[in-house]
Order: sequence, then structure tokens, then C-alpha cells
Amino acid sequence: MRVDGAPLGLSNCDREPIHIPGRIQSHGVLLAFGADGHLSHRSANAAQMLGAAAPALGQPLAQTCFAADAAMHGLVQECLAAEPAESQPVAIEVELAGRPFELIGHRLGGLLLLELELLADEAALLLADDAFKGHRALVRLKRQRTVDDLLAVAAEEVRALTGFDRVMAYRFRHDDSGDVVTEARDPALEPFAGRRYPASDIPAQARRLYLLNTLRTIVDVGSTAVPIEALDADAAPLDLSHSVLRSVSPVHIEYLSNMGVAASMSISIVVQGRLWGMLACHHMQPRHVPYRVRSACDVLAHVLAADVQTALARASAARLAAAAGARARAIETLLHAEDGVQALVREADALTGMFEAHGLVLAERGRVLAATGVSVEAARELLPFLAAQLPLQGGMWLCDSLDGMPPALREALGSWCGLLALRFSDAADGWLVLLRKEQVETIAWGGRPDKEYSHGPLGPRLTPRGSFDVWKETVRGRCVPWSETDLEIARPLLSELARASAARGADLDRARSHLLALLSAGVDGDVPQPVDPDPAGGRMQRLVAQVLDAARVRGGTGLDLPLAPVDLAQLLHAVVDETQAAQPAQRFIREVPRSLLLNGHAARLRQLLACLVGNAARHGTPDEAVVVQLRHEGGAVVLDVSNVGPEIAAPVLAALFDPFHPGAAGLGSSADGLRLGLYIARQIARAHGGELEHAYAEPYVVFTLRLPA
Repeated sequence: MRVDGAPLGLSNCDREPIHIPGRIQSHGVLLAFGADGHLSHRSANAAQMLGAAAPALGQPLAQTCFAADAAMHGLVQECLAAEPAESQPVAIEVELAGRPFELIGHRLGGLLLLELELLADEAALLLADDAFKGHRALVRLKRQRTVDDLLAVAAEEVRALTGFDRVMAYRFRHDDSGDVVTEARDPALEPFAGRRYPASDIPAQARRLYLLNTLRTIVDVGSTAVPIEALDADAAPLDLSHSVLRSVSPVHIEYLSNMGVAASMSISIVVQGRLWGMLACHHMQPRHVPYRVRSACDVLAHVLAADVQTALARASAARLAAAAGARARAIETLLHAEDGVQALVREADALTGMFEAHGLVLAERGRVLAATGVSVEAARELLPFLAAQLPLQGGMWLCDSLDGMPPALREALGSWCGLLALRFSDAADGWLVLLRKEQVETIAWGGRPDKEYSHGPLGPRLTPRGSFDVWKETVRGRCVPWSETDLEIARPLLSELARASAARGADLDRARSHLLALLSAGVDGDVPQPVDPDPAGGRMQRLVAQVLDAARVRGGTGLDLPLAPVDLAQLLHAVVDETQAAQPAQRFIREVPRSLLLNGHAARLRQLLACLVGNAARHGTPDEAVVVQLRHEGGAVVLDVSNVGPEIAAPVLAALFDPFHPGAAGLGSSADGLRLGLYIARQIARAHGGELEHAYAEPYVVFTLRLPA
């Protein structure tokens, strides 16, 4: 066969006119009667298979056996009564020339197409209990809840109905590539479950036919196709889109031959008008499945499609419900945590799970707060690129490939090529970015990829392994795209993150106003003593407590602390344990004795330790450990808390412990938003007769607390 004058091959098979091949498969006979009621076409084997019953080209329908036999006459009249656009075939069993046939008829415009499939003895055996098997298959399908279970049962039942050596259940993806989700097979056969095939394995025109004619059978891959004879040699080729005998593309024949397949059958799974999947059957010997059995399989596929649609809707609803729960927990964490947006790091697994993503980047004020899966360097490269995409549509930006990204960013991201970026705060430059890996990274190869296959003239491309290799090449640099369900999850998450971030900002504004008011009016001794900050308490209450502390110190009242024996080592262990629980990915190195007693105020010392350990965990380089060292040194107790990080710029060092210093504006974000943490921590140290200092010992930022022993 040739296309546009060129031999048919992989380069042009997508243009092959497979609906008008001019030939049929050799196990049956095709007859076409024109609008004038005369035989206009017949397959060249008509006389051989039907003998004297075969009508001649030009013979009127009324003079053939199809008019003389009552059953055949009824089928013909049923076809002729159908609207030209309706092409659903009808079938009966008949006997011609002493041989059993299935007669299948359908209307094609002004034509009447009649096809006769010879029923061999083996085919007749399949008809014996097809009704019982079909009923059992439908009952089993109705009991399944998930898509995978539906496909598994359908594959098993189609194999039971037809006797094929292998029945595979395909599911097509967004790009029309397909996975073999499951299979029912002879144990001696190589497993194919888990394999992925490119969209090009089923060209566009074949997909169109799979929608028009949802069941296709090839009885004998090795047989020679039979040409169709026409009364008018110049007539247009017959459109065999709905024919059951239509011959097979040479490319597909080679594909099946390379796999050692001698017979096949495919049943379309059509969901919402789209070719969603397929049941593909293979047999290692020629095999003819009667039309009545094939029809039962087709009905099964229609029921399967409806059940799949229901299961997909159920799964989407369950995913949205689970995402709503995870979203509520994340927002609650953000609203009540001491460490602000950093607290979302604790919800990283839940957030990536919501979106079926593989990594996450959390950033605020130009700083990467968290990067899971992806490297911190890649996350830093990503931030200016995202900033350049502003303004965003609905606060989101997404992509499923690296196309259009700067070379440096492409190199940094590597196999991370899917981004769903949510900008939840303009004021704080807040970003939550979900990431997906390249599809090739996320597909498991099934079966034996090293198996050797024989190759036809078109080479190794037409084998399972070669087909998979082609698929890999077509999806390099692309992830599974973000679905509408992903976006349905993203929109409320973005909205609630924005509201929570704004609420935190409003809390900070009120706290600042409170602080300014207190500093302006002065603070007397009647101000209640702030309690130890409670992580489960109200965030605003904790901010006001810090404001009162700061105002008291600025007003000269100071922190008058009653002292009692305190085990500083045990207090430090408890604070590190709590921080570790809140940030599971953070590593700590402890050089802390089992016990170290001194006179102190337990609640205030705990507040100081929580500030130092929390700051080190928040501001240190991700994936680097925080080092906590407690020891006696002369007549003092010394605590060093160190994290890997850049040296603090000289202009802001003077403001490090003083939020009222002009340079404080350059220090960036902090957990409390008022930059009061270190200021109050130093005042607590001094109220104990000690001191809190900062130093840089490359690559460590070190805070040192000295207290009297």
C-alpha cells in the first residue's frame, strides 16, 4: 500500500486511509447493494465461500437469497429502514452453501452492506454459554469501586468470554499515550502490565475509527487480504469504517507479527465522547470470535465506560474532600504558629500529597524557607523567574515543561519540569510552589524490557520495547500536566493562604500600634507579668506579651524575675525536642550534659532558649544541622547555638538586638514580625546577670549565652 505515492511506513502511517482499504479479511464475504437495489461491490472470494448462493455484480437484491429467506429478508429490511446516519449493525445466524455463517448488516448512506463471517466449529463452542458468562461479567463489574478494579475484572471477563491468550486493559493519558494498567493472560506469556506506549502507536485516523466502530477484530494476522470487486471500476472506494471485515494496515500487521501475535481484538472504552481506554486482546494462533460473543464484549465495554466515569467522579470528589481537610490543617498551623509562614514546612508532605506533586518550595521576602525534593540552589534560581511572570492570572502560574525557561534555570531544575506556583502574599512576596518530575522519572517499566523481539522491514520501532523508547523520547522535559482537579484544589488553598497571611499582617500592625502606644504613654508597675508563651495559645496574645515586655524594658521597669534552681540542660533538651517535632527535616547536633543546675526563672529561660533554637532552625541553610553546645566555662554556664549561614551585614549588626534602632529595617523577616525576639532574649539574659552575644565563625552564625553558674 502507498500513501501520496510513497510506500507506507512510520513516517506517513498517520495519513494512511485505513477506512477505505479496498480489501477485507479472508474469513468472510462482503456484499454491498447500491441505492438502486443492485449489487455494486463484492469481495473476490464470494463465489468460493457461498457457491451458488453468491450474488453476481449488478444482480438485484430481490433476486438473491437475502430476499428469499425470511430471516435474511427481515435483517435486510431492518437495515433499509434505518436512517442513513444510523449505522449500528444487526446480525443473525444463517446457513448458506451448507455452512454456518453470521450475517451482519448495516446501512451506509445509500448503500446496504452485508457481511458474512464463517462460523468454524471452535467459534460455535464459544456461543454455548455466552449469555451466562456475559451476565456474570456485568454482575462482577457492578461490584467494583475503583477504576483499577473495574479494568482488572473487565480484562478477566473478556478473556473468559473469548478465550484469548491475553487481554490487556489500557488507559490513555492526556497526551494520548497509553498505559497497560492490568492484564489477564496465559501464565506462559511475557507480562505487559505497567508498560507505556506513545500516542503514535494509534494514529489519529485509527482513533476516529475506534470511536465510530468500538469493536475491531483481526482473525488471522498472516492471512492474505481479499480485494473488493466493483460493478463500476471508477467508483469511489467503499467506506468500511463500520465494517467488521475491513482489512488491516500493513504497519499494524507488522507490529502484531513482531510480537508473535496471530489474532487480535480491541474494544474501545469511550468516556464522555473521548477514547479513554481500550481492552486489547491477543492470541498466539488465528482465532475467530463469533459476532454475538463480540457484541457481548462490546456491551460489557459500554457498561464499563459508565462505571469508569462514576468511579472517576467518586475519586475526584474523595480527593477534593481529602484536600479540604489537609488545607484546613495547614491554615490552622499558619495562623497559630510562632514561626509564621515557616510553619507550613511542617505540612510539606500533606501539601505535596494534595497535588500529587513530588516536591515543594516555600519562599517569603526573596528567601527560600523550604525546598523538599528540589535543591535549594534550584529553588533560589526559581524565585526571580517567578517574579518576572507577574502579574499572574488568579494568583497562579503553572507549566508542565521547561520550554521557555532560561538555560541556567533549566539546568538547575533538571528533571523537575512541572510548576504550580501560588503567590499568596504580595506584601511579603510569599510563594508556595508545587513541583512535578519529568514523566520518564515517574513511570515504572513492567515486564522484561531486555527481551529480544524479531523485527520486520520497518525495524525495532514496532515492538513493545522500541515503542516504549519512542515514548520516552517524546516526553523528555515534560511532566504529567496539572489537571482541573489540581486547580480546583489550588484555588481555595491560595485564597485561604492569602487571607491567613493578611490576618497575620493585621495582627502585627495592631501589635506595633500597641507597642507605640505603650512607649508613648509609659508603662507603670501595674502591667501584668507576661506568661510563658504557649504554642497552643492565641498568637495575638503572645505578640501583646512581647510588646509589654519591650515596653517595660524601654520604660525602665525591666524584667524583675524571681530566681529558683533550674536544670538548664533538661530545659534545653525539651526546647530542641519541640523544635525537632515541629520541623522534622531539621537536623540537630547536641553537645549537652544530662544535667546542669543554676538559679534562674524557668519560664523566661525557656522563652530565651526557644528564641535562639528557633531562629537557628529558621534562618540556617536548609539540610545543614543546627549545633547546640552547653558547658561550664570557669565560673559561668555557656551556651552556643550555631547554624550555617551567611555573615550578617555590618550595617544591621547594631540593630540585631534592638528593634528600635534605625538599621532594624534591613534585617528582613522574623518569626514575630516585630523583631522583638532577640531584644527580649537579651533582656532575659541580663535579668539573670548574664549576656547574649552574636559572632560569625565561618560558616557558622553563633549566638552565645553566658549566665552565672
